[in-house]
Amino acid sequence: MSSLDLSRRALLAGGAAALVAGPASARIAPASLKPLIGPGYKPTDTDEKSLWQQMERVEEEVAGSNLLIRDPALNRYLQGLIGKVGGPAAKDMRIYLARVPEFNAMMFPTGFTVFFSGLLLRMRDEAQLAGVIAHESSHFLLRHQIRSWRDMKRKSNIFAGLAMVAGVAGGAAGTYTGDLVRLAELGTILTLFKYSRQLEAESDALGVKLIADAGYAPMSMSETWDQLITELEWSAKERRKRIDRGYSLFSTHPAPRERLKDLAISAQELTVPGRSYDRGRERYLQAIAPVRASLFDDQVKLNDPGASQYIVETLARDGWNGVLLFNRAEIFRLREGIQNQHAAALNYAQAVKYPDAPADAWRWHGVMLMKQGKMAEGRTALQRYLAMAPSAPDAPFVRQMIVG
Repeated sequence: MSSLDLSRRALLAGGAAALVAGPASARIAPASLKPLIGPGYKPTDTDEKSLWQQMERVEEEVAGSNLLIRDPALNRYLQGLIGKVGGPAAKDMRIYLARVPEFNAMMFPTGFTVFFSGLLLRMRDEAQLAGVIAHESSHFLLRHQIRSWRDMKRKSNIFAGLAMVAGVAGGAAGTYTGDLVRLAELGTILTLFKYSRQLEAESDALGVKLIADAGYAPMSMSETWDQLITELEWSAKERRKRIDRGYSLFSTHPAPRERLKDLAISAQELTVPGRSYDRGRERYLQAIAPVRASLFDDQVKLNDPGASQYIVETLARDGWNGVLLFNRAEIFRLREGIQNQHAAALNYAQAVKYPDAPADAWRWHGVMLMKQGKMAEGRTALQRYLAMAPSAPDAPFVRQMIVG
């Protein structure tokens, strides 16, 4: 296992640990919760003021990370979504998008949050993404971090944790290392803010209310949770291992099916019969279009074919297209066995029938045809590839294949 992979797992463990939950609690009605802070909130208690000072320096570190996706339009879009579902303190919240191909998000005590790019890949529409943002925003609105911090101080020796926070925050004043190891350290900070099942239930309830108030389909949050559960099941089945990877949300949110049920009940309570709710699918796809190809590429390269295939199949519920078929073909191609290679060839062939098929779909379609002995058809496909990507790094080699 590479050091990069170890660092990635450390980061995921740190982020997930921030959501550690205890025994299951009763469902909380959305109507029973109200935000505890409003616009311009500043701490007044000494311990919280000190915590904020440390977190402000941590945010400097995050803002300087070379893992961040710095697409101005996409970041404006995400910030705009916070404005829609972030509640009364939305204008004080900030969002950072890190290029990490996993489903995760972290809310920090001062109102900034880090979203992983893998989360964007998995969302079918804007409503689902809004649900995740609303859940994370609810942790801030309900002051969960300081509540967890104080609870831990009462129960354990906090000095080691304080030293760790100070050490990482202090790094912002020095030379930034700018790699995944550093962001893993930032994720580890969140182990100091362990959420109980009660707090998670509160964020679920308020989050559903926030998206419903914004006009999004309340059921979108339970849809997202169901997708995550099933993805982990597909991944485990393919790898022939247990569902819990050690850093997944299963290890931090006990009884996931019960949580799914609670989310669905809350959504039903808030759904107005006959009302047309916004899903925002086209807006969402347009916003992530500049980075979507890289999101798929990062996911496929994880070598987690069960999860990757489920993601593609789930996104295809809204209709197959060239991009989805190409990525399904890639998943099959990277597996061993003749049957998988045959399935890859079929999917490349289907992908190029769509106008949105990427250039690489034509490349691999041509290669597969030539392997099947269909030389003339293969050359035609490779010529189409070169027409779409004349400056591709492998263009000279492909030209030799065509004339050879």
